[in-house]
Amino acid sequence: MSALALLLALCGCAPVGPNYLRPAAILSPQYKEIAGWKIASPRDAEIKRDWWTSMHDAELDRLEPMISVTNQNVAAAEANYRQALALVAEARASLFPTLGLAPSAERDSALGTVLSVQGSVNWTLDIWGEARRQVESQEANAEKLDAALANARLASQLALALAYVQLRQADSAQTMLAATSVEFRKALEITRDQYKAGTAQSSDVDRADSNLMAAKADEVESLIARSKDEHAIAVLVGQPPEELAIARGALPASMPAPPIVLPSELLERRPDIAAAERAMAQANAEIGVAFAGYFPRVSLTGSYGYTNASSASQALSGASHLLQQVSGAGAAWNFGLSLSQALFDAGATDARVAAARAAYEASVASYRQTVLTALQSVEDQLGSIHRLERERAYRSSAVKDDKHALDVIFQQYQAGAQTYVNVSTADTVWLTDQEAELTTRAASLSAVVNLVAALGGGWDATELAADAGK
Repeated sequence: MSALALLLALCGCAPVGPNYLRPAAILSPQYKEIAGWKIASPRDAEIKRDWWTSMHDAELDRLEPMISVTNQNVAAAEANYRQALALVAEARASLFPTLGLAPSAERDSALGTVLSVQGSVNWTLDIWGEARRQVESQEANAEKLDAALANARLASQLALALAYVQLRQADSAQTMLAATSVEFRKALEITRDQYKAGTAQSSDVDRADSNLMAAKADEVESLIARSKDEHAIAVLVGQPPEELAIARGALPASMPAPPIVLPSELLERRPDIAAAERAMAQANAEIGVAFAGYFPRVSLTGSYGYTNASSASQALSGASHLLQQVSGAGAAWNFGLSLSQALFDAGATDARVAAARAAYEASVASYRQTVLTALQSVEDQLGSIHRLERERAYRSSAVKDDKHALDVIFQQYQAGAQTYVNVSTADTVWLTDQEAELTTRAASLSAVVNLVAALGGGWDATELAADAGK
């Protein structure tokens, strides 16, 4: 029994293969586009899980929670995570022995009915830690897919928010174009009256009518864009487009100001980075699994059988025996130890270890690239927000100037001091600048939404440990 105790003690030794240490990521101490921003202290404005509530839109607040319930991409990611948890349980089961039971009944001409029961046990000892590395690998995979689930949820929430911004941009454009059409219709009526009075040319009437028709066409185009955005939102919340109708609204006039986190905090706040980091841990554990191929596989086997006819007692054998078989009246049992080791495999084990190491190195590069892409995302949105805010201020000022100029020119036109060509030109400039200002305002809001997502959307890597314990 001392040999058995020694083998069991060996099972508690550290598993072969490298232990995981997170490689350093490629980070900068701060953002290039940080000018004008300040890390909040205290962090009262910390991004919350329901980050979209900062837009203060009741309809968006109603739609966003549906993502976690009915979005099909999220449902698929959630199923993948549950599958990973099942694989963790399967891997852990390999640490324990398997038990079998085989009852039977036979009819013998000499003995009559013979009843027997045979039990068996088989246990592959995890001396070198192969099974423990498999568990480690599957646990890291489950955490990776948990982070992937969070990333799928965030990506769908982001897509919905951006589609919603575009929908509200279309609503605002439709409202603006409807008001513009009213102004153009008035101008057309005045021009027609002047033409009848002989103070305007027929070309002036044609130009006024053309301006009105162009505005009406743009209004229809905004309706087409809105319907597509509404359809996209329906699909994101897991509904057929015909079942979702969103009442008209307007693009928010003010922009929420999201807080900024340090670059190093992205490692814990972005689920895609967490998934890439967990993929490294999984690949590292697979090196240990492959490395265990250099060592022999050790198994304990045993069986126990009983029959009600002593003359029919059977000797039950194992793979090899270290302990003596004992049989009594109608009963027999045995157990033994087996070892197996490939003496020559033409370098297959070397190849598996090399492949596992290369896969780990690839996962490290992928992790670092994910971090760099995350930094780029934040920098892009910081820069966009700054510049779009300045652009928006300029465009708002241009719209005000355009309207003032148009009013003056139109009054002069009514007094006969201006031709309709000048009125038409002023109308076109005013409408074009209004559309540009609206586009800039929507782009500013989209940049804020993108920045929140780039900062992780209120998610934190500590949630992985909590989820893995479910």
